[in-house]
Amino acid sequence: MGATLVVLAAGIGSRFGGVKQIQAVDDRGHAIIDYSVFDAKRAGFDRVVFVIRKEIEQDFVQFCRGRFTGMTASTVCQEISDLPEDYRAPADRKKPWGTGHAVLVTRDEVTQPFAVINADDFYGRDAYQVLYRFLSAQPQASSSYAIVGYVLERTLSENGTVSRGICATDDAGKLLTIREHTGICRENGGIVSRFPGGETIELTGKETVSMNLFGFTPNVFGQLAEQFKRFLADRGTDSAAEFYIPAAMNELIRTGAAQLTVLRSEAEWFGMTYREDIEGVVSRIRELRGNGRYPEQLWK
Repeated sequence: MGATLVVLAAGIGSRFGGVKQIQAVDDRGHAIIDYSVFDAKRAGFDRVVFVIRKEIEQDFVQFCRGRFTGMTASTVCQEISDLPEDYRAPADRKKPWGTGHAVLVTRDEVTQPFAVINADDFYGRDAYQVLYRFLSAQPQASSSYAIVGYVLERTLSENGTVSRGICATDDAGKLLTIREHTGICRENGGIVSRFPGGETIELTGKETVSMNLFGFTPNVFGQLAEQFKRFLADRGTDSAAEFYIPAAMNELIRTGAAQLTVLRSEAEWFGMTYREDIEGVVSRIRELRGNGRYPEQLWK
């Protein structure tokens, strides 16, 4: 079975301050993207589609040239104007429509079961293997999807707050809801989540969180398209509103239109939310290469 890796690389990265999607993390010029695609290829994925924005297209295409041998690679631009008929973006909208829309814009490129990842997150080889096995067992028209869960305390940054989707599951490991938390940080020896309205929740750190590593069949595109239309009808005039994958999945679960299995993985996650995170990422990559987990040169 073939499968596609969809890499979300259209984020603006306001907290990072630069194009973190292609930030080098080793002495060979590899970015986190290189390690993600390398791991996915080893797991069985044979295609990769990068979702980017027009402003970084030239830099990104240059970065990709000659890379990713053995994979069929393509790029899709996430345009603010890519909307259903009868909808227009607010004149003052400056950023893309969110991760749900980013997946939707790949609908003409993706014909296989596929995984969705963030460009600036390192997920680990085991996560791709677990997800590939799941996708291999799904019929093409299935509405049985998956999410790879990570332990919250192992996904935090020492340099500021992070956004995480906290997952609630039933006894069978099926997802009940994902609640998006946009202000999680360590504080006074614990972990708290602060919401814009002032609400504060104490967390244990053992919660299962989504790091935007999802598995879908192409059936999801029609579902996302319908939900995006409803999102635009309700919030399309809000120049800051975003259509997120977790919100879309919550609605599919609520209506019984889909089910999501939360897959457990022994993989290690790390990533770059802030520029200050680079040093830690570079150090961990160096360790992984040093113990033989990755070759010095990923692409030949």
